[in-house]
This record gives sequence, C-alpha cells and structure tokens, in this order.
Amino acid sequence: MSQYWSKLVHGLTPYVPGEQPKLQKLIKLNTNENPYPPSPKVLEAIADVTSADLRLYPDPGSDRLRDVIAAYYDVTPQQVFVGNSSDEVLAHTFQALLKHDQPLLFPDITYSFYPVYCGLYGIDYQTVALDAQFQINVDDYQQANGAIIFPNPNAPTGCVLALEQIEQLLQQHPASVVVVDEAYVDFGAKTAISLVHRYPNLLVVQTLSKSRSLAGLRVGLAVGHADLIEGLNRVKNSFNSYPLDRLASAGAIAAFEDQTYFEHTCKAVIDTRNTLTHGLQALGFEVLPSSANFVFTRHPAYDAATLAQGLREQQIIVRHFRLPRIEQFLRISVGTDAECAALLDGLAQLLGT
Repeated sequence: MSQYWSKLVHGLTPYVPGEQPKLQKLIKLNTNENPYPPSPKVLEAIADVTSADLRLYPDPGSDRLRDVIAAYYDVTPQQVFVGNSSDEVLAHTFQALLKHDQPLLFPDITYSFYPVYCGLYGIDYQTVALDAQFQINVDDYQQANGAIIFPNPNAPTGCVLALEQIEQLLQQHPASVVVVDEAYVDFGAKTAISLVHRYPNLLVVQTLSKSRSLAGLRVGLAVGHADLIEGLNRVKNSFNSYPLDRLASAGAIAAFEDQTYFEHTCKAVIDTRNTLTHGLQALGFEVLPSSANFVFTRHPAYDAATLAQGLREQQIIVRHFRLPRIEQFLRISVGTDAECAALLDGLAQLLGT
C-alpha cells in the first residue's frame, strides 16, 4: 500500500468485474454481454457523427437522447437522467439519494458493486437475506431504513420481483427512496417505470449494455420524479458536466429508435435461455428461474469451482462467486445457440454423461 494514498483509499475494497481474457477461440459466458451485435442503425449513427465536430464538447444535458427516452417511456425529459453507464448513474444515485442517517437496505445476494459504493461514499448499510428460494420478500424490508435498492431481475440470481410487490414496497416506505436497478429487465420482466407517476420516491435505473448490445459504448439512464433527477444532476455537475460523448449519444438514440431489432434480439436471447435451462436440467443441474440474459445454476453432486475450472480448460469461461450461500452456483451468460450447445457438451464431458 502506498504511503501517498488518502485514508479513504486504504479502507476500500474495490469491485472486481468479470474477467476479460484475451484468448483466441474463447467461448465467453461470464460477463452477461449480449451475444448479438448492436443494431446496424447504431453503427450508421456513430459513423455519421464521426467528423470534425469531435473537437467540440458534447451537449452537457444530452437533451436529444433524454427526449427520445422520455418519449419511449411516456415520461417528461425532466424525469430522465443519463450517464456514462448505469454504474456511473448508480454512483451518483448513492451520493445524491441513498446516504442518510438510517442504513441503506439491499439484498444479501445482489449486485456486488452496492457495498463498494457504500464503502466509497461512507454509507451505512444493512443486507436483507433472500429467502430459501433466493427470492426477495418485501415484508423483510419492514425495518428502519434511509433508502432501499435492489436489482430486478436480481443479480446474480436472475429472479424477478413482480410489479405488484414493488408497488407494495413503495407504499410501505413512502419516506424512503426506492431504487430499482433494471439492468436485465428486457429479458422477461416488467419495468417499474410505469409507477414513477404515482410514487415520487421511486427511481428506476437501466443500461443499454445488455439488451441493446452496447456494453462497449457505456450508456446508462434513470427515470423518476423530477426532484430525484435534480439531485442526480447536482452531483453529476459537481463531478463531470459532459458524461456522454457525441458517439455514445448518437448510438444510444439509434438503439432506442430501432425497436424491431431490439425485440428480435431479446426474443433470441430468451429462446436460447430456455433451451440452455432445459439442457442444464437434463444434466441434473438445478436452475433458478431467470428473467435475465444469464442463468444461475448448481449441480448437487459436483463442486462449482471444479466445474468452472474444467470448463476453462475447454476455453469456456463462466462466472463463479466465492461468496456465502452461492459458492456452489455458476452464473452462465446466455450466448448464441452454438456457444450454449458447446457449454452443455463441455459440462456433459466433465460429468461423464
């Protein structure tokens, strides 16, 4: 550790992202990237703005993109915030809306960036255990809190909380901000954005990395009451006035405008997920019900770490978390049909079936 670090840095435990190995002929099913490329219209839009205008700063408010998102979700532009990935949007959210005297609540098994943000921003938090089926029980959140956050579908489980239960949570905690992190919502869940008109304490965060195949472009958004969005803007403009560059804004706009391509690729992922789930079950795996572009699975007779290493030796990469309650699970991203077939063949070899 460096003697020049601040006291804060000495106490941080950084987030560890999924591995990005630089190997040839690799079947990469560990970071929930979309197996399909972005819409051709996205690439055209980016090419169109690749010009001498790149010498100029982008629009600090990303107004055109916010207009497009607002129209897409039937809200006003004042209810929309955009940032450089949903991780940045979440970071601003933790600073602007989730730091209070009472602890922030989130599930014990969830997106592992949440406790990292709490450590970075000095936020007191408390985890709430998922039930025995790895589901969120909203009644378990009936305790003192400053705010609540959870992914829906949850990560890394893929399990979804029904819109009625989210509304129940909002009604139970009218004085607390409730953040619903919808990184995977387009693969089988219902967005909570329809509730923002009735609940001023609701903020919904989304990303274009997953369902719109733009993980490399880094675009995230939030939708909520204008007062919540103003809080995010105050933090953003105290940090970076230009979070989205011209290429990212153009690509994101085109992605929202190509609804046909979006629906086609989401359906393809869902269909492959169903096939993968049935294939894993045929090999004796337990698979949690997933509404995401990944499955969370374990085998009652085989160690997850051993299986992950065996797949790696076949140049197939999946995600294994060495964490309480889930150390025997593998999180497997939904790839193409061919990639998932190769995964199932590799597992069959390891199981000797």
